[in-house]
Amino acid sequence: MPSGPVRSFARLASVLLCLWAPQPAGAAFVNFESGHVRPLAISPAGDRLFAVNTPDNRLAVYTITAGGLTLAAEVPVGLEPVAVAARTNLAGRTEAWVVNHLSDSVSIVEVDPADVTRSRVVRTLLVGDEPRDVVFAGSAHSRAFITCAHRGQNRPGDPQLTTAGVGRADVWAFDANNLGAALGGTPLTRVTLFGDTPRALAASPDGTVVYAAILDSGNQTTAITEQVVTNNGGLPPPPPGSTGGAPDTGLIVKFDGSRWRDEIGRDWSASVAFAVPDKDVFLLNADATPLALVSGTSFVTGVGTVLFNMAVRPTTGKLYVANTDAQNQVRFEPFVRGHLAESRITVISGTTATPHHLNPHINYGTVPGPQSEIDRSLAFPTHLAFSSDGHTLFVAGLGSGKIGIFNADDLEAGVITETQLAVGNGPSGATRRATGST
Repeated sequence: MPSGPVRSFARLASVLLCLWAPQPAGAAFVNFESGHVRPLAISPAGDRLFAVNTPDNRLAVYTITAGGLTLAAEVPVGLEPVAVAARTNLAGRTEAWVVNHLSDSVSIVEVDPADVTRSRVVRTLLVGDEPRDVVFAGSAHSRAFITCAHRGQNRPGDPQLTTAGVGRADVWAFDANNLGAALGGTPLTRVTLFGDTPRALAASPDGTVVYAAILDSGNQTTAITEQVVTNNGGLPPPPPGSTGGAPDTGLIVKFDGSRWRDEIGRDWSASVAFAVPDKDVFLLNADATPLALVSGTSFVTGVGTVLFNMAVRPTTGKLYVANTDAQNQVRFEPFVRGHLAESRITVISGTTATPHHLNPHINYGTVPGPQSEIDRSLAFPTHLAFSSDGHTLFVAGLGSGKIGIFNADDLEAGVITETQLAVGNGPSGATRRATGST
């Protein structure tokens, strides 16, 4: 019988959300498969679990008991819900804010305390294109923050999509207690971040800082076309033992902070007319109006290539970021050998990012790897959740069908001590009800 955090987590097995695979009702159904960002939330009282049913455009409401979960209600929301966060409103009722990725909206569901089956959407907020996440922050935790692309039918004004220096990531902020009388709500403020479209949000324990992560933040690489490479010295030499006659190709080069260089150190900056700032995670002053970056420490670099989700360790305030880091600058199959990307957790303290490979046991020199190596691996970390005492980190491994359970102190020290909980295919979210210290 498992013990400790494994047993405690298993008691709430349905607190884990796996990708729902609906049976096709007919040829007319189109499944957009929008990616989950924050698919689960527990009510402030700890008695309800909210889960987004993405393909059916509903919010499922479960009752939490000692014996498990019971489906209590399903509430129609917008199209392709991908995130949900819960709060208590001024009337003392529980609200679930549901982010609808396809309909560019947020559905506010009020849970009826007398009859949960009468729960309904009481307000719809219209936001920017492809919203992905929502958190509550500010000194009173009464502001709602939502990540959106820097475009969309609901975004007022000129997005300046062809103007140099204008980012592609927006964060919208609403006063959750005063949404305004206008159709779609009246945002307090919004801020544009210099990055591609954003994904995850997190808030500091005191609510004064909101963290916003760029989904495809990149790893400071770019490609140079075949013709330019051929006319400027050609490709670097192939590895020893290679056969001759390889065709001319383009070349991936990496920015070292000042120059674009290839694997042998040649400078290709004259062929690349831009720089790539590595702004991965932004720090926002949650109380500022208009919304603004934190003074002096506005962003963090070196976090990863694709940033999926974030969680703040409740006892220390350190930010954990689930990510993958691409190895796309490595040429030739004999060198790559399946080492395409690494699944990682990056721990951010202040503005210092320290990445930790989740699978240091992999011997990339042995291809294919043995089954025992595969069984130990955790791939594609998409969601994070901490125990209430901050000692244990739960990581949803979408590519492995498992939840990784880590000792947070060991992880920060670079020591991977992990227990695994096998679940259904494609786990995309995890949450945990606070019960005592675990």
